[in-house]
Formats: sequence, structure tokens, C-alpha cells
Amino acid sequence: LKTMSSLVNVAERVLKNNLGAKEGESLLVITDTVKKSIGEAIFQAGLDLGLEAILVVMKPRSRNAEEPPKPIAEAWKEADVFLAPTKYSLTHTQARKRAVEAGARGATMPGITEEMFKRTLSLDYSEVARLSNIVADVLSKVSEAHVISEAGTDIKFSLEHRRAKADTGIYDKPGSFGNLPAGEAFIAPVEGTAEGVIIVDGSIASIGLVSEPVKITVRKGFAEEFYGKEALMLKKTLESVGLREAFNLAEFGIGTNAQARISGNILEDEKAYGTVHFAFGDNSTFGGKTKAGIHLDVLVRKPTVYLDGEKIMDRGILLIP
Repeated sequence: LKTMSSLVNVAERVLKNNLGAKEGESLLVITDTVKKSIGEAIFQAGLDLGLEAILVVMKPRSRNAEEPPKPIAEAWKEADVFLAPTKYSLTHTQARKRAVEAGARGATMPGITEEMFKRTLSLDYSEVARLSNIVADVLSKVSEAHVISEAGTDIKFSLEHRRAKADTGIYDKPGSFGNLPAGEAFIAPVEGTAEGVIIVDGSIASIGLVSEPVKITVRKGFAEEFYGKEALMLKKTLESVGLREAFNLAEFGIGTNAQARISGNILEDEKAYGTVHFAFGDNSTFGGKTKAGIHLDVLVRKPTVYLDGEKIMDRGILLIP
């Protein structure tokens, strides 16, 4: 009961401070049988705040970016506010995209744990929002990125005419959306332009922390070769979709949350200050052209990042004021 009440307290804070939820607004909580305890806490917080709270519990999806059942997708479009604590991510689904286009605001919380919920959602998100917006603004103004790391990452890709998004944690305007916990600026590299090597020495979505560095060779925008203990699992997951598009280099992101830790849970890992992440598969929901029905992130520690030849990050330290 103590855990439940502390979850409800944090959820009330999130609804008020992060989502700007007001009495009488409709709140849709989308959860599954794995994350139901967090979903129930958010639902209770919604009731306590006088929201028209609705809780829907589904069977867990089988992978990130798999669509939710149609009745949930339809309800999602009608909600004022939503939160989605689920095992696998609903972030890069068409259902989420359509809901936000219809004016729903809120956050997906793939893989969130009770411990992470309490630790990372109790903080003041104004500083996270400030830094995320600055980094997104810089990413939106350049045409090429070059990322290296001491572990051996060395990859270049075009960002020409692509706009970055800031995951600020503040989603109080109709149609505003992101993850919670939040804290990143992310962008869709131009398809077909990425060339080089990514050394994953952090974690991989739905696999966890890597036991040894995973090497991914990218040619003409697609992951072509995989080496390392967890590499085979990553490759198999991408292959399971049956589409070449699953191997598309879909995202480049920079973490901006100093409270986030690298634990093996990509939801939090990719927000950690001092890291960058890449993703493979779908980027149609944030400015790219690829629809793949999968979106898998991989984490790189202590990177150095050059944008149009100018160093903006040095071994994990942002050089942006």
C-alpha cells in the first residue's frame, strides 16, 4: 500500500506539472498486464485530480512499435491527456501519431519500472527542457554529423533539411508528446547517407546492457554487419519484421537528463547525459521517410560529436552553453 500511495503521489505531480492536466479533462491510461501497477497508480491519481480517467489494459505487444488493438487506437484519438506505461514502446506507432495529430497530449513510458518512475519523475523538468531545446535547435541547423568514440564508433550522416525534436518532459499543449522520463534531442538522419561504424558499449533496446561492445557496420544508411555477443539477438529482432527497412539508420539522439542512469532499460538509458543513441527501423513518426513497424535503439557512451565540423560534444560533455 505504501508503494501504491507513493506511486500515486508521483503520478499526481506528473499529471499536474508535466502534462498540465486540468479538472474535467479526459485522461486515457494505456497499460498492459506487465506494467499494470503503474497504470493503476496513474489512473487513481487522475481520479484524485478530478479527471475523467479511463484505464485500458491490453496484452503486452511482442516488440517495440507494434500497433495497439484497434479499440485502444480509436479511444486514444478522443483523449485530452494520455500516459502509456507498457512493456514495449508505443512511441513509434501510427496509433500514437494519429492521437497526437488529433490533439491528444501526453507521454509513452515503455519499460518503466516502479523504482524508475519514483526516482526520475520526481525532478523539476525545467532544466531538462532548456537543454533539450537548445540541442534540438543546434541539430536542426546543420547538414552533417560525425560521431566518434574511444570505443571505436566512427560514423557520418546527413541531417540536411531535417528538424530535430526535443523530448522535454513538458507536454502541456494540445498535440505535445514525448517520453517520460524525458531528456533528449533527436533527429532522423537522411535515409541512405549514413556510412561508418557504431560501437554499442551501453545498452540495446529490449536486450539490455551489452556484456561486450557490439560492432555495427552501416553502409548507405543500412546496418549491414553485426559483431559481438548481443549482436545476433539484435540482428534477429530486426530480421523478425521481414523488411529491409528495419535495418535503416532511423535516429540520432543526444541525452540531456543528468538524473538518468544507464541500467539496461533504454527508456532511461537514452536520456542519460553523456551518451548518444542511434536507432534502426521506423522514423516516419518524427520527420523521416521510413515505415518499418519496429524501432530499436542502441546506446554509445562518452561520444564526441561534430556538427558541420564543429565539436559540440567532447567525450560525453556537451560544449553547448
